[in-house]
Amino acid sequence: MALMPPEPDQPRPGDQSWLASANDAQTDFPLANLLYGVFRRAGRQHIGVAIGDQILDLEACAESGMLKTLPHDLLMACKADWLNPLMALGVSAWSKLRNHFTSLLSSQADPDTRDHLATCLVPMHDAQMQLPAQIGDYTDFYASIHHARRVGALFRPDNPLLPNYKHIPIAYHGRSSSIVTSGSEIHRPSGQTKSVSGNPGFGPSRSLDYELEVGFFIGPGNPLGAPIPIAEAEQHIFGLCLVNDWSARDMQTWEYQPLGPFLAKSFATTISCWIVPLAALAPYRAPVPEREPGDPEPLAYLRLPSMQCGAIDLILEANLQSRLMRTTGVPEMQLSVTNLRQLYWTPAQMLAHHTSNGCNLRPGDLLASGTVSGPEDGSEGCLLEKRHNPESICLPSGELRTFLEDGDRVTLRAWCQKPGLPRIGFGECTGTIVPAANHSRP
Repeated sequence: MALMPPEPDQPRPGDQSWLASANDAQTDFPLANLLYGVFRRAGRQHIGVAIGDQILDLEACAESGMLKTLPHDLLMACKADWLNPLMALGVSAWSKLRNHFTSLLSSQADPDTRDHLATCLVPMHDAQMQLPAQIGDYTDFYASIHHARRVGALFRPDNPLLPNYKHIPIAYHGRSSSIVTSGSEIHRPSGQTKSVSGNPGFGPSRSLDYELEVGFFIGPGNPLGAPIPIAEAEQHIFGLCLVNDWSARDMQTWEYQPLGPFLAKSFATTISCWIVPLAALAPYRAPVPEREPGDPEPLAYLRLPSMQCGAIDLILEANLQSRLMRTTGVPEMQLSVTNLRQLYWTPAQMLAHHTSNGCNLRPGDLLASGTVSGPEDGSEGCLLEKRHNPESICLPSGELRTFLEDGDRVTLRAWCQKPGLPRIGFGECTGTIVPAANHSRP
């Protein structure tokens, strides 16, 4: 996965914005980030760029003439209701737009530019965030070997990894219609589960779990029958977001053989509101972890052009706050912290494998990493993995958890940070569990 170097006009370490909130050391949204999202305000849907505590309304920018030097197709994409048209334009167009906004928002911008652009800013607290794109298809991978090992050991202690794991990126086709944006309530799913007697019953899941994942949105797609070579894979990745692929473990155990996840996963998937451009992550690329002695080399179509920058040094954390904790003012509790750079399969390998049979991807399709975990205690990306420790999780409120209860709020966060470089954040990916919908039992 080749490193994409910053364009000449992209922000450098130490670059400042004329917008003071973008220069706060703790902000997720400095000048070096410039994330994309979609928001609703006053009954209208707009594409926006996150900067500090504000959103730059791209349609307002276009109407005010601030984008008149851009190519027509790029200008029209900025005025669309969704990000799909912009995603379809490709790396060259994304770079032009990113460089343009960097110039407009830089502290070097002239006073007239600042005054005009200030009229296009919307405070984040006044905006209602939407899904950033029309997501046609969703694929969830299983790319963390530490997650696969820990979960496999629960069911196959003597052979946690199946024979194919180190040869092929494993995935399943998810349900795009039930993808929701951060802040949405998640209804506890109902379904079939196996009882102690061995006979199935129907009712609300009693083993509801979160999954800490990272997603990447597809930019330009590929024609049906034309695989994407791994050397070109990153040219088809628009940007990254956070993903919580909620799972009903008791339903999943009963239904997943022989064809894999179904109703235990399709009830809801939460994604963060903002998409971090791949270009913003260039300074935080990292070497791909070395494979263990004896591990097979990837087949030719999965071999990365460069092992030195195929991974991304992205810190991930999952946090839990119960209803009791919220009502009594107790802060959330960190459940886990891990890093995306530890994946066994990289985003480029996932994308190349996905299209290797000729499958066509389209702008706005979402691919996810699967649960991201590390090898250490405290780096588990879901509650199921914590079952290797027989003790329940004790919350600061004194409550115990093995799986999620109604009223629990899970918040995922992610950021990149290195000495001398700005903090690049993803915003939050939050969901609150509410009781199962009432309906008659079959």
